[in-house]
Amino acid sequence: MKRIALVAAATLLTWHVMAQEKIVQTAGRDGLGEFAPGFARLNDDVLFGEVWNRPGLDARERSMVTVAALIGKGMVDSSLEHHLRFARTNGVTRTEIAEMLTHIAFYAGWPNAWAAFRLAKEVWTDDSDAGDAMAAFQREMIFPVGEPNTAYAQYFTGRSYLARISTEQVAFVNVTFEPRCRNNWHIHKAAKGGGQMLVGVAGRGWYQEEGRPAQAILPGTVVHIPANVKHWHGAAADSWFAHLAFEIPGENSANEWLEPVTDEAYDRLGGSSCRE
Repeated sequence: MKRIALVAAATLLTWHVMAQEKIVQTAGRDGLGEFAPGFARLNDDVLFGEVWNRPGLDARERSMVTVAALIGKGMVDSSLEHHLRFARTNGVTRTEIAEMLTHIAFYAGWPNAWAAFRLAKEVWTDDSDAGDAMAAFQREMIFPVGEPNTAYAQYFTGRSYLARISTEQVAFVNVTFEPRCRNNWHIHKAAKGGGQMLVGVAGRGWYQEEGRPAQAILPGTVVHIPANVKHWHGAAADSWFAHLAFEIPGENSANEWLEPVTDEAYDRLGGSSCRE
């Protein structure tokens, strides 16, 4: 059993590494490419291209270490601002940066911490508790949350996010829903074949076909959706939720988007446990 657990852990680590985007930096060449091409290459290709992409620490952890090191050296200038913005991009939340700087103040000096707080306040100025919650949810799963799902926002109640995981061989995406978010009733139409498959990734969600009780989706749950069946899926009321979505090839396939799932119908699901 121990060997099986170790293999599973190694596999999970591999998936996690694959899911992380490779960090690419061009600041050196953009700012110093003609004046100091050797330094630019070391900055872009070695520091960021190699060191920041080494296994052992993820980008979020490396950002936290870098911010702490810069403040410790008293470097509270544009370099720190850049790395604070990079830290936010890498998933460091407003709550975490505030706690980090408070802790660092006792080791790196109160004035340094004050200067860092002024920069951090600007970087996280439009952040919210929801942003913190999404960043925390991101750390629960091996696939990225992705970008706001603006292209299909009109077919969703609440905010959703889309990350394209693969566009070759088998194309599939990771769809993330904030609590209570769900898509409209819809049908994957096809003359032959077609349909969709969902795989729960993180959090808790629902899947429902017309005329049938809603089905809970938990991490690892696989849902096979036949072609030409009216259905919807989305997050539980008290949980962020993410699933992989695989479109099954079919003849003359097309999606037909229908009416939203009403609040009344959605709230009736509260009588069923999404943990079962």
